[in-house]
Amino acid sequence: MTCLFVQIRCRPGTAYAVADQIGLREIHSELYSTSGEYDLLLKLYVPEGQDIGRYINENLLDIDGIERTYTTQTYKAF
Repeated sequence: MTCLFVQIRCRPGTAYAVADQIGLREIHSELYSTSGEYDLLLKLYVPEGQDIGRYINENLLDIDGIERTYTTQTYKAF
């Protein structure tokens, strides 16, 4: 599995609704509210062999309220 961290910027006033929708989809390992440029930080694991861009598009980006995302792929835990 490939571990990803996705920072999510939401339209004003929609962060809780976006977090609720992510929770209902059960695609995440961890989900945090954050301060700064992005509103949420999502940790998830993409199944081996799956196209990461397609997985994100099909499972996350159709949630109403998401304005922008920034995805970081990880390679090794220390």
